[in-house]
Amino acid sequence: MTISEQTIKNIICRLLFSKDYRIEIVNLINAEFLQFAIEFFSRVAIAKYESHDITIEWYKKTFLNESLNLDEIAVNSGLNKKTISNMYGSTTRNIVIDANEHFDKLYNTIQELTDEHGEIDIKLNIEFNNVSVKLNISESLLVINTLAVKRAALRGGLWSTAGKNVEKYLMLTLCELFKVPNENYNATQFVKDKGKKVDREVDFYLLSGGIEYLCEIKLMGKGNPESADAIIARDTNVFIADTLSQQNKNQCDSLGIHWVCLREPHGYKRFGYVLEKLDIPHTKVNNVSEQSLVNILNNLLK
Repeated sequence: MTISEQTIKNIICRLLFSKDYRIEIVNLINAEFLQFAIEFFSRVAIAKYESHDITIEWYKKTFLNESLNLDEIAVNSGLNKKTISNMYGSTTRNIVIDANEHFDKLYNTIQELTDEHGEIDIKLNIEFNNVSVKLNISESLLVINTLAVKRAALRGGLWSTAGKNVEKYLMLTLCELFKVPNENYNATQFVKDKGKKVDREVDFYLLSGGIEYLCEIKLMGKGNPESADAIIARDTNVFIADTLSQQNKNQCDSLGIHWVCLREPHGYKRFGYVLEKLDIPHTKVNNVSEQSLVNILNNLLK
C-alpha cells in the first residue's frame, strides 16, 4: 500500500501544529474501502443478474481465481496476507492459494448459522445499471464478511505504511526547521545494519563530535506500552512521539533518553532543547508558519 506525497505533507503539518494526524489515515481507509466495496458489489450484482447463485463454486471461480493477485485472493478467502503470514510463516503464491481451505470452513459456518437461525433473514439489494438484484441471507453474509476483512486489511496496511513513509520526512523537516547542518544528521534510507547491537531497520541518526545518536520515531497513542520496549531494545538516544503519557516521559528520563512530544502545545520546540543537550548546531525557532512548513516539505518531497 502507498500513500501520496500530499498525505505525507498533511500528516507532518498536523504533527508540527500539535493536531491529531489520524484523520488523514482514516480518510484514506474510507476512500479505498468504499472504492473496493463499489467494485465488489458490481461484480456480485453482475453475476446475480446473469442468474448465477452466489454459491461456493461460483465464488471460488470468480473471487479465488489463481489469476488474481495475492492480496485479492487472500481477502476474498476471508483472510488477509498478514494473517496468512502469521499462520503459515510465508505469503508465497502457493501458500496463499492453499490457505483458501479457510473459505470452505467459512462457507460451511455461514450455512450452519442460517439453518440454525432460520427466523432471521437478511437480504442485500444491489442496483447496477438500473437493474436490481437481491442476495439471500447466505450470499449477504458472505459479502459482508469479505467487506469486513478488506477493511481490516486496509486499516492495518495503511497505518503501517503511514508510519514508515512519514517518520524519515518528519525528522528531516525538524532538522530543516532548526537549520541543523547536513553533517549533523544521517538520513540514510531504512536499511539493515548488522554492525549495531540490534540487527533491524535504522531510522535516523543525529551526529555530534563523532557520536551517533539514534532517533526513534513513534506516531503512537497515549500510554502505548510498546513505546518503552522499543526504545530500550534499540538503545535509543532520542525519542520523537505524537503523544506521550507522563509515565512514558518518566521512563525516558530514567533511561537518559531525550524525548519530544509533538501533541503538546508547540511540542516541536523541545527538539531545539534536545539539539542543545547533544551539542548539535542549530537555530532557535520561536514560531512556525504554515507556509514555511509547506516550503520545507515541497523541497524535501520534490
